[in-house]
Amino acid sequence: MHIIQEEIGIPKIKTENIGDNHTVFVVGPLPTGYGVTLGNALRRGLLSSLPGACVTGVKISGISHEYSTVKGVKESVMDITLNLKLLDLNKTSTEPTIITLDVNKAGAVHAKDIKCPSDVEILNPDLYIATIEKGSNLKIEMIVEKGVGYSPATTRQKTETDSQIVLVDAMFSPVKKVRYDVEATRVGQMTNLDKLTLEIKTNGSISPEDALKFSSNLLQSYFNLFNVENIMVEGDYMSDIKSILEKEKQEEANKPTQESYTPIEILGFSPRTLNALINGGIGSIEQLSKCTESKLTNLRGFGKKALTEVADALEKKGLALAEE
Repeated sequence: MHIIQEEIGIPKIKTENIGDNHTVFVVGPLPTGYGVTLGNALRRGLLSSLPGACVTGVKISGISHEYSTVKGVKESVMDITLNLKLLDLNKTSTEPTIITLDVNKAGAVHAKDIKCPSDVEILNPDLYIATIEKGSNLKIEMIVEKGVGYSPATTRQKTETDSQIVLVDAMFSPVKKVRYDVEATRVGQMTNLDKLTLEIKTNGSISPEDALKFSSNLLQSYFNLFNVENIMVEGDYMSDIKSILEKEKQEEANKPTQESYTPIEILGFSPRTLNALINGGIGSIEQLSKCTESKLTNLRGFGKKALTEVADALEKKGLALAEE
């Protein structure tokens, strides 16, 4: 880490969930310029390299190309194919899998009507696919594959032997949105530090937290290529994260514990009793519970009636005066 971290401490990561599979990560403080450095690198890794599953081919009964129409179906083959590309899928195996849709009931067809084997799960079952008329039938076989990045249909045309399969462009990434912002922040007199805000939204096949870990590990594996021997160069000008964490831990342990302060006004004392306690330097319930009877009776204007009032009020809170 940058040597400046010894002065400003280890960057803290705050996480805020703003929806299903939608999380904002706030990281700081960072040295000047490191917000963009980390944000851009992580964003590129998240968008390009996470594995995911999608439909790569569609076979509709009685159709040989994507510009056809299906009898009794409102949408064209191209429209149906575009809708199927919006399927959010989770796939546990690496081999291609066939999922099927066979509907002969009039009305709207949704993703929940698709039958999937055990290794494929549809994450957006309410996705609209098509509308069929009464007496019509829609039968579709879809190829689902797991991969990384973007794969155009043209790269798979030479290997596909079934002429009835309409190959589609495949976008495997499970990440739907990545956005980062960099703001100025300060630590003490240092006002030129960075705070990185990273927003990640996925389709649910992987959590935003795991997606960020994957991107981090991916980048780390490439950076390690430049230092396979793990040699520390100019170590005096780099921060040791272990020593900084130990220092922060020691400082936290040496901090004086702050005593709780609950105003005695909430106990509902009479004005005379309340004034006697406050004039005697007792302003909180915590201070009052540490007092003995003799200490209270020595207060100016504090008599037996006030002592009874205090004892009753403390008892209602499950407390009592200190023993002599």
